[in-house]
Amino acid sequence: MGQFAVRRIYDEPVAGHFRILVDRLWPRGVSKERAAVDVWLKDVAPSPELRTAFDHQAERFDDFRAAYLAELAGNPAVAQLRDYAHDHGTVDLLYAARDTVHNHAVVLSAHLNS
Repeated sequence: MGQFAVRRIYDEPVAGHFRILVDRLWPRGVSKERAAVDVWLKDVAPSPELRTAFDHQAERFDDFRAAYLAELAGNPAVAQLRDYAHDHGTVDLLYAARDTVHNHAVVLSAHLNS
């Protein structure tokens, strides 16, 4: 079984890590070549409605986390992520948000690593 790490899409790739973009939208200012993404798994990202309601506001994070975990409970893309980790070892969950603490990739990683 592999493990999951969280990294910003703007960080340099780590050798030997499988890179999966978990944002619904492609990050601004990043070419596909520079991103070095192995897979773009949009379906594991929060729903557009949830993303809009959260709006990257730290004070809304607890409510966002609970709602996102509820979405993940019925999301088949979670199994895909676990399969990638099984096949590739360490998987970097890539996101574009500026806040490195209050973002969906942190919630997703905690969910997958539990």
